[in-house]
Amino acid sequence: MSALPAPADAAPAPEPAAPRRRRRLPVVLAVVVLLVLAGVGVVVTRPGPVAGWLGDDAGSAPTAAATPEPDPSDVLADPDPNAPMPSPDGVRAVLDPLVGAAALGDRVNVSVADVTSGQTLFAKGADDGTVPASVTKLATAVTVLAARGPGYRIPTRAVAGAKPGEVVIVGGGDPTLAVDKKGFYPGAARLDDLAAQVRTALGGTAPTSVTVDGSVYSGPVYGPGWDDDVPTGGYGGAMTALMTDGARKDPGADSGGAERVAEPDLAAGRSFAKLLGVPAGTVKRGTAPAPAAAGGTPAPGTELGVVQSPPMIRLVDIMISQSDNLVAEALARQVALARNQPASFDGAAAAMDAEVAELGLPAEEITLSDGSGLSRNNRISPSLLTDLIRLAASPDHPELAGVFGGLPVAGWSGTLDDRYRGAPGTAAGAGAVRAKTGTLTGVHAIAGLVTTTDGRLLTFAVLTDRVPGGTDTAQPALDRIAAALAACGCG
Repeated sequence: MSALPAPADAAPAPEPAAPRRRRRLPVVLAVVVLLVLAGVGVVVTRPGPVAGWLGDDAGSAPTAAATPEPDPSDVLADPDPNAPMPSPDGVRAVLDPLVGAAALGDRVNVSVADVTSGQTLFAKGADDGTVPASVTKLATAVTVLAARGPGYRIPTRAVAGAKPGEVVIVGGGDPTLAVDKKGFYPGAARLDDLAAQVRTALGGTAPTSVTVDGSVYSGPVYGPGWDDDVPTGGYGGAMTALMTDGARKDPGADSGGAERVAEPDLAAGRSFAKLLGVPAGTVKRGTAPAPAAAGGTPAPGTELGVVQSPPMIRLVDIMISQSDNLVAEALARQVALARNQPASFDGAAAAMDAEVAELGLPAEEITLSDGSGLSRNNRISPSLLTDLIRLAASPDHPELAGVFGGLPVAGWSGTLDDRYRGAPGTAAGAGAVRAKTGTLTGVHAIAGLVTTTDGRLLTFAVLTDRVPGGTDTAQPALDRIAAALAACGCG
């Protein structure tokens, strides 16, 4: 990977180098179609009126007993392909004062481009690698959809062990796996279903022990560049190939900070053992034996059952909408596995970098240490982010359109639910901005889509990693930039 500027808290950023020629995307982009994925055989459905707002089928009608909801105001209306495009001079006049806001610090890097034509409308440090925080998940989403495809499902298998009655549970890297129907993630695969398959496959043989095989993953369980409090602060956890409910101790915990178990693989193994009626003390780590033609009934290595995660498009949706860090790290490892790289932090980072290059994007503008954005070692340029978004909108890459399904809507959902409401100068962005946010101490970022007042669809990314204050001042300053684009005629 190419070397990019050092962390803001390690050394001052170097003076910007002379602009270099960037490779152009090898496709002609059409207007993005949100949530409608042609040819992938996967439908993402949302309940209630939000389905209609975001482009899904309406689904089943409310029952007679249900209280009807009021008609919503327009949110993310279809862009007008004939809408006038803002001029670069007009956009610059609007954004220059906002980008220079003291609340954002002295390193604010920005890229704004027209989705349809690809024309750059505003650039300030656009090609400079910047700490992206959770905006990293956009790169994770695009690369895993490219590498695995939107319909791919992650298996969790059970096989016969080498000893009679030994059951080996083989983790495939599904972070959403649940113990039973009380799991955290809707539609997740379940250990109780796997246990039922195992009991059927074993027939009259009683299970006697459980071995946990997480060997598909390798390397450290915590990421390089993570803050010291990440493992215990609830927003990160140990990355193991077998876990349940994103390693949460309590599957009913909130989607954000939640206490995580220290050894997710063994915790999942003990839950599986309980379902099989096996003492928890028998659970240990090991590896599944190779399939054998003989040696017992069933023979060692014989598959006893398998359950499958939700499709990749749904996992991407969860990762983006909830900014789920453990799901993000699991999906990064799926990129590694798809490219025959080690499923580790280093292997995932190398695989994502290679996938970006294979998509025809400037891989020298991305250097990753993880897939979630918890690492302060990550660097992504704003222009690479807008390139990724434009590529995902391309009719030549319908498999990438799943990145848009979970993007929070300003003033409505996800990490933008309580933004673009009360802060002065942000109201124009409500319902017109759909974006991924990123926050670490001293780092604030946002990247996504915005529809202008004339109906033109733009992509934008604003990354700042030397923020002097806290979220109370930095986030509204970021939101004013996106809201200004929404209100912009800027001819």
